[in-house]
Amino acid sequence: MRISARNQIKGTVAEVKKGATTSHVRVDIGSGQIVTSSITNEAVDELGIKVKDHVTVVIKASDVMIAVN
Repeated sequence: MRISARNQIKGTVAEVKKGATTSHVRVDIGSGQIVTSSITNEAVDELGIKVKDHVTVVIKASDVMIAVN
């Protein structure tokens, strides 16, 4: 796979929770860290994503925000 996005993190699918149209895919990236992606149910099915699969989380964002109290 070749992709221009530089923020790529390898991990293991911990959970796939399907909703009416969108799935939340939780990926364990190690050290107790979880990244959650919201993608369509169709994408989950087409990619065959299931728990324990090894995947790469690709993050492409134009804005990254941080808030504190």
